[in-house]
Amino acid sequence: MAKRPEKIPSKLNKFVVIGLGLIGASVAKAAREKNLAAEVIGLSRRSSTLELALENGVIDRAEKHLNHIAPELGSGDLVLIGVPTLAVPAVLKDCYKMLPESVTLTDVASVKGSIVESARNIYGNIPHQLVPGHPIAGSEKSGVDAALSNLFEGHRVILTPTEETARNHFDRVIALWEGVGAAVSCMDVTRHDEILAATSHLPHLLAFSLVDTLAARSDYQEIIKFAAGGFRDFTRIAASDPIMWRDIALANKTAILGILDDVMSDLNALRNAVRDANEAYLLDAFNQAQEARQRHEKQLKRHKVISGQTDSEYRYHVNPGGHARAELEIPGDKSISHRSVMLGSLANGLTEVTGFLEGEDSLATLRAFRDLGVIIEGPAQGRLAIHGVGLDGLKPASEPLRLGNSGTSIRLLSGILAGQKFDSILEGDASLLKRPMERIAEPLIKMGAAVSTSESMTPPISVTGGQQLNAIDYVMPVASAQVKSCILLAGLFAKGVTRIHEPSPTRDHTERMLRGFGYKVQTNGQTISLEGGAHLTASRVDVPGDISSAAFFMVAAAIMPESDIVMKNIGVNDTRFGIITILRQMGTRIDLSNCREMAGEPVADIRVRHDSLVGIDVPMEQVPLAIDEFPAIFIAASCATGVTRVTGASELRVKESDRISAMADGLNILGIRALPTDDGIEITGGKIGSGEVDSRGDHRVAMAFIIAALRSTGPIIVNDCENIATSFPNFAQLAGVIGLDIARGEIS
Repeated sequence: MAKRPEKIPSKLNKFVVIGLGLIGASVAKAAREKNLAAEVIGLSRRSSTLELALENGVIDRAEKHLNHIAPELGSGDLVLIGVPTLAVPAVLKDCYKMLPESVTLTDVASVKGSIVESARNIYGNIPHQLVPGHPIAGSEKSGVDAALSNLFEGHRVILTPTEETARNHFDRVIALWEGVGAAVSCMDVTRHDEILAATSHLPHLLAFSLVDTLAARSDYQEIIKFAAGGFRDFTRIAASDPIMWRDIALANKTAILGILDDVMSDLNALRNAVRDANEAYLLDAFNQAQEARQRHEKQLKRHKVISGQTDSEYRYHVNPGGHARAELEIPGDKSISHRSVMLGSLANGLTEVTGFLEGEDSLATLRAFRDLGVIIEGPAQGRLAIHGVGLDGLKPASEPLRLGNSGTSIRLLSGILAGQKFDSILEGDASLLKRPMERIAEPLIKMGAAVSTSESMTPPISVTGGQQLNAIDYVMPVASAQVKSCILLAGLFAKGVTRIHEPSPTRDHTERMLRGFGYKVQTNGQTISLEGGAHLTASRVDVPGDISSAAFFMVAAAIMPESDIVMKNIGVNDTRFGIITILRQMGTRIDLSNCREMAGEPVADIRVRHDSLVGIDVPMEQVPLAIDEFPAIFIAASCATGVTRVTGASELRVKESDRISAMADGLNILGIRALPTDDGIEITGGKIGSGEVDSRGDHRVAMAFIIAALRSTGPIIVNDCENIATSFPNFAQLAGVIGLDIARGEIS
């Protein structure tokens, strides 16, 4: 696209709409009502359409032919082509003959490839003034009398500028669409047509086909009489304009045929499954579809665009104050949720899970095992039913396994896949693609696995199957539960006894759960061992509340006078107890009651109340026991008298973000003296001020700064908070329960 040659005026001179159907008339009406142009002119071959447009206030002026107004048009004017797709080339020919290059030209056709190709053929090249566009809005109604000036508000418009598109014309079209309330995204022409074939064109064709098939039956009237809401909702779009959809089907033929072939193949497989009473296939297909639809709903709520990228970053605006008094129900433990899916899938028999965390990280693990051929029912209110396939029952995924932001998923799954007979590729989002993987690749390769990463030792990870794994005796250079678990899971498939020596204790959920599934694991001090070749037996897993999530509300109570927070059924595994020990040492009153075990994990009810906090030197042996909770602990340190020092925590620099740097930068912005070191931080307590901090896309950093507002002197704005949903989907709701005044906004 050419560089911006001029500043684009916010208001058009003349806005010409050729074709006053639903879309063209609606954008004309919106532009007129919002005063986006000095004059809105409508063109149509039908006098009756023009009369209605004038009568309904859609346009200022009506014309039948472009040559009537072409001599008036020049720089600052915009022509929008709103005719059916197959009629666009004829209009482009008129534009080529009559309009100067200074007039901006755009369209609203649902297919972009045919429009761009027509322009190339007519002009001899793609004209600089052409900005192909497609508003993702509409209705089954059509015509100028259906025009709605708010039709585009909250909807997306996709622009597909080419390399030839001039910047000034591009900006003018963006200003128009944003002016009528739409959000604008850009996309490659070919990709647009492929995506729209799947998400828009195919559903319309299926709806037309279903209604046409049923209408041909002799009992059609009776069918319609008893049709329920599902039939009505699905077939509503069959009332759309037949001519428009004929044109779309022909114009986007290649992409539509490709997706139709896929659907017809799947429908044939579904037919066979019904015929053969193949319960497993039906359950798996329906579960996969349900989970995909639920994921789509979440993406809609999080304002994700059709390309799969975010429209904007979340930010939270948090006003100071709150009471920190409540009884809270904390979501299920993320670490245990991950492992319940992994081991349940590898076990023989049916594993039932309750309390499963329906956050994006643990759902990424669930999706991966579904892609690997495991039938998993749910989640439904935290309940799963996992139909285990045994250690050798996984099947190759048809595509790379996409694991989002989850480091646990990609590292532990690498160990499992290293022992399979098939090849696999593991990918993630932009954040995960920056995280180091050499710490798992090295021991896996020593075991005989064929594992490769990018040159920077980050994902994607490629695993070549069919390798004979051999047990190793491995001394871990850094304490890491993920690395330990990866090696143990690979050890299930290895010949001999795998031994791991930890430099300091890390969370032992994998060892505990393996034992719960009947697999013999020995722990001798800081050495863990198991012998490969045995099998896992299905079990029941009750997932306790996540102490890493509870940590934020423990700190909330610790820093807020007159606080009293109770959280029930929280996992208090010894290897996760660091947050409690550290806060107690700082002066917080923490009481544990109703101590018991759930599925081999120690659980308790936790009550936390405020007392005067003092800075401490955090004992190094507590660091690995609280590694994920340090962002919250740093907020407690900011409210303590004196200095808090943390050393031996270099692991914090390779989490979802460099948490030492992210927290130090944010605390300094808020007026707290925070000095980062290579392996820790030094924080001098004081008054938390007001300001705007960057969470760097790290969910724990974001939640920590939100909790800090309990004691801030003014509002705190926390940027880039989208990934909170990875571990704690209802965090904002619970923050409101303890009195935080929290509002979500967006950064464009």
